[in-house]
Amino acid sequence: METDTLLGESVNAAPQDYGSHPGRPVAGPDGAPGRRRPSYSVAGGGSCRVESGAGDDDLYVQQAVVFIEDAIQYRSINHRVDASSLCLYRWYYSRICQWGLGLTIAALLLLAFVERPSSLSVSSDGRHRSPPWEPPCGFTESIEMVCLLIFCLDLAVKSYLIGWDEFRKGKWLIGYTVVLSFSIIDWVLSVSMVCDERLRVRRLLRPFFLLQNSTLMKKTLKCIKRTLPEIASVILLLALHLCLFTMIGMLLFAKTDDPKRNGEWELHFRDLPQSLTSLLVLLTTANNPDVMIPAYSLNRGYAVFFVTFSVIGTYCLMNLLTAIIYNQFRGYLLMSVQTSIIRRRLGIRAAFQVLGCRGAQHSTEDEQVGVDAVLEAMSRVQMKTYCRAAITTEVQRYADVGHMDREQFRKIFDELDKDRIKEHPPLPQYNSPVLQRLQMIFSHYYLTILGNAVALANVMCICTVLVLNSEKSTAERDNFLLEIINLCFILYYVFEMCVKIFAFGWRGYLSYRNNIFDGFLTVLLLGLQILIYATYRLPHAHWDPSSHLMSLWEMIRLVNMLIVFRFLRIIPDIKLMALVASTLLDLVKNLRAFAGILVVVYYVFAVFGIWLFEGAIKPPPEMSVISNTTMENITSNFSMECGTYEQLSYWSNNFDDFAASLILLYNVMIVNNWQAFMEAYSRYTSDWAKVYFVCWWLTSSVMWVNLFVALILENFIYRWDRSHSCSVTDVERIRYETSLQLIFKEQIQEPTEEELTCQLHQHPHLHLH
Repeated sequence: METDTLLGESVNAAPQDYGSHPGRPVAGPDGAPGRRRPSYSVAGGGSCRVESGAGDDDLYVQQAVVFIEDAIQYRSINHRVDASSLCLYRWYYSRICQWGLGLTIAALLLLAFVERPSSLSVSSDGRHRSPPWEPPCGFTESIEMVCLLIFCLDLAVKSYLIGWDEFRKGKWLIGYTVVLSFSIIDWVLSVSMVCDERLRVRRLLRPFFLLQNSTLMKKTLKCIKRTLPEIASVILLLALHLCLFTMIGMLLFAKTDDPKRNGEWELHFRDLPQSLTSLLVLLTTANNPDVMIPAYSLNRGYAVFFVTFSVIGTYCLMNLLTAIIYNQFRGYLLMSVQTSIIRRRLGIRAAFQVLGCRGAQHSTEDEQVGVDAVLEAMSRVQMKTYCRAAITTEVQRYADVGHMDREQFRKIFDELDKDRIKEHPPLPQYNSPVLQRLQMIFSHYYLTILGNAVALANVMCICTVLVLNSEKSTAERDNFLLEIINLCFILYYVFEMCVKIFAFGWRGYLSYRNNIFDGFLTVLLLGLQILIYATYRLPHAHWDPSSHLMSLWEMIRLVNMLIVFRFLRIIPDIKLMALVASTLLDLVKNLRAFAGILVVVYYVFAVFGIWLFEGAIKPPPEMSVISNTTMENITSNFSMECGTYEQLSYWSNNFDDFAASLILLYNVMIVNNWQAFMEAYSRYTSDWAKVYFVCWWLTSSVMWVNLFVALILENFIYRWDRSHSCSVTDVERIRYETSLQLIFKEQIQEPTEEELTCQLHQHPHLHLH
């Protein structure tokens, strides 16, 4: 299960004594005598004594299967190992069950878009926004209760499988219980108030369900928590730098008797909060050079103050902060990955132990497992097909000997970390010399180069026509020429697809990922062309598309989009581009935990933003001419100064619903004009609103984005080092296994046999003497 207690204990801890004795039934951890269980002795060299029943052979294999699956997924092995519990355990971690749990978490999180204030409107701008659909009381509450009941079932299954002793050690499981209980209580209060409560505290707790369901997210969060002290020291230095230059700035730009020389004081250094805010925003370069223009216009020497502040703060301290965040986090992440490797090695060692005990009934050899037992276990393990085939092949190498020792058993699972090399099917055989000659021509790499050149020419034609028609409305455009051009190119694409299928065969053609992408878009384009001709007949110079439901321009625009998208087929044929693209795909697949925590942070800040600022800014009614006197009648906080929230018409960026809050937080994270949001909400509410925006900027832009960029670099460097000597064809064939465990593999220290044996002794359900 997903508990870190196993890996947090010292390997030198004494083994637990359950009072078992060879030759007697072994009691469970709660002291109940129960059914017979396997009993092992691993002391010293490790002879194995077995209390066996009729069905123990199959139980040993089941235990080995589960331990191997735990090792593959880096899961803890501290769970029940009796037959019924193993069946429940495998069901719980089955794909359908885990997908169902993931969909439940997603459904609960997505309720925020439907709940009041609802995000179900076309626009978030209050001037154009129609009244959103508000669900009736009990609609979202019913969905939420179903989700909470599923989580209760999830908690009950987890608690049963690991046992009460392990449950008490798991802080995340205790937190899971507390959050679930509080959510149910808050739900009951909400229903009793007929959904009229303003604050739903349980909305703030929903991201916890996402965190606790991912081991890697929990490890990442723990690493971030340990990194905070180092981050705090640099932020303190940054704050000192900011305060120092704020005081210097207030002295330099103090108010004078000459109103013409007070521009800098009036706009940016009127008081301490405004001065701090101006320089903090300058730290992000969002208001540069606006912040220095009033002073610089009077004396160019004032530029020294602002340049010095930016060089020290933005280019030195901020980059130093990024380096410290990455370096410290990488160290803690390496420690976390180390525990994952221990989990894998321990799972493999436990599988060897139980299979060895099964073989001990039929053999006098110690520390060995039978090849037949390993093959039987591997046939039941849920894993990738190519990994199973590779491991089975390695096991069969020992078929003549009939058994494997501990080191041989461990080494066969090194296949889990190896890259998958995809073999393409052989080319079809043709008897005719002419067909053989055509097959050689159409399977040549030059045909792909020609296809890329034709695709480039098609995109350039579309671009040329769009430039020529850029000033014309859709009704004025002559779509006849563009349709004829597209028709010619699409016919070539169909021809290219057909000859490749002829040369490689169906299976060979579909074995290339770029062919699947290319062929799918080609078939889609051909279908759209047939639809256009069925709708508008054959092309001619006087098409009149106005009488049809979907205009010709809309159909051609869709065709053009697909053609431009199809041009991405060149990526696999350029090594560096293929490497970058595969790195991005790996980030989506393997670094989901980091993006998941970013989602959690977005969710929490969005909920807080709605609580604090919902309805704080009311947009004015639509007017053709807006005057300051008119705006003063609307609100005393309104400002039409250049660069303000109102002057920039940022009305759609608000905290009036959950979706709008996410977009506003994203805009602040980008730090482009983020001072406009901070200044407007502090003006409409209070100056304390700046604390919220500064905290979000520190969390998202300073820490998390920099950390995410650093991990992207780590992932790319890892792949580049492994593939710099490969050809384009090799890059296409090799499916690199990229994970955090493999990225840090060179720095990971393998656990010793003594450490693994001691960990096995401490297993609460696998009884060892």
